[in-house]
Amino acid sequence: MTGSPAQARTSLRSFFVVWAGQLVSITGTTMLAFGLQIWVYTETGSVTRLTLVALANSLPAVLLAPVAGSVADRLDRRLVMLASDALGGLATLGLLSAHLTGNLEIWHIYVAAFMGAAANTFQEPAWQASIPVLVPKAKLARANGLVQLNQGISIVVAPALAGALLVAFDLGGVLIVDAASFLAGIGTLAAVRFPPFQSEEGETRSVRKDAIIAWRYLRIRPGLFGLLWVYSGVNFMLSMTGVLVIPLIVSFATEAAAGTILSLAGIGAVVGSVAVGAAGAPRPLVRTIMGGILVSGIVLAIGGSRASLLVIGAATVMLLLVNPVVNSASQVIWQTKVEEGVQGRVFSLRRMIGQAVSPIAILLAGPLADGVFEPLLAADGALAGSVGSVIGVGEGRGIGLLYIVAGLATIALAVVGWSIGHIRNIETELPDVAGRD
Repeated sequence: MTGSPAQARTSLRSFFVVWAGQLVSITGTTMLAFGLQIWVYTETGSVTRLTLVALANSLPAVLLAPVAGSVADRLDRRLVMLASDALGGLATLGLLSAHLTGNLEIWHIYVAAFMGAAANTFQEPAWQASIPVLVPKAKLARANGLVQLNQGISIVVAPALAGALLVAFDLGGVLIVDAASFLAGIGTLAAVRFPPFQSEEGETRSVRKDAIIAWRYLRIRPGLFGLLWVYSGVNFMLSMTGVLVIPLIVSFATEAAAGTILSLAGIGAVVGSVAVGAAGAPRPLVRTIMGGILVSGIVLAIGGSRASLLVIGAATVMLLLVNPVVNSASQVIWQTKVEEGVQGRVFSLRRMIGQAVSPIAILLAGPLADGVFEPLLAADGALAGSVGSVIGVGEGRGIGLLYIVAGLATIALAVVGWSIGHIRNIETELPDVAGRD
């Protein structure tokens, strides 16, 4: 970041103001997502309908990411974030209106989830591309740790808050609090200004051309390109298991227990985020990333091994503890290796490719759990006498086996990623871009 010390201090203040507003906004969004999943699952008893909510949340990242990247590189990124918060708030207000008038239907939730995710698809590249403009290079790791901390705090607070509001005020209470949280995000963004970024000048380009530019940018940087595909594989595994965590716990415990476990597990995300925010991500960054992916695979497998709140809770805590460390290390690599003028497009293409597998994983999760893995570990299932003798049989054990398979696949991805030289040596092979001091 360039400019006078006073300008640098002003930019840092802007970062912290926006960060605080996003903490409130993200907590509200996470609370609503959890509350809607619980509401849909308890109202319908259908894993498939629950996965459709998750699908609606994941599709915009694939369908709209190229457009979002172009917007982030062409328009004032603060205004893009403001508009995104406004759209998310409108989606929540629409659900609230339908609920209060007694007209709320399942398809309304799918539409609102899609709208909220679309807003986030535009907001994320604008926010991520703004951080290097607001924060000096030496403090990027800590800044990204704080951004990850928002996710951790929201995971701790949101499920418990959603559960309490559902009991006390039904779904309407959750929707009102979420709408209020968007006002916090909008208010903090309205109170600050972002320094101008170095956009690329030239002829007006289409979204298609912008996507091609981002694709070519990555293709000639094999380390970044390879890291992106490793993340895609990991996202596939985490998307599949993540959408099944509530059915996994509810198969032998209560919905309240599921909320408690997820809230307690968020402590892991907070601890990991605080550690990164205080000390930065351990270096070399790629070793941190691949080591974290390896640990994630191990704890996924452990989480599926027993129908136990203690085992699942401990595994989830560890998974969420590692996640902010890995994500922060990854963000520093991308923010220091990609030029400012193309960050919006590259980050959006990165998100699109990295998450394109998520809808597939989510669509497969329900049928695989209900039609394949659960029957295999039913009392009279084909694997009841072999695998079932180790991890148990009955409801939920098939989902547990799916967790184990996903964990082993994640371990393999870490090994493959580390074995590829361009990925392993990305920090030395690819120089940092200018203007980050």
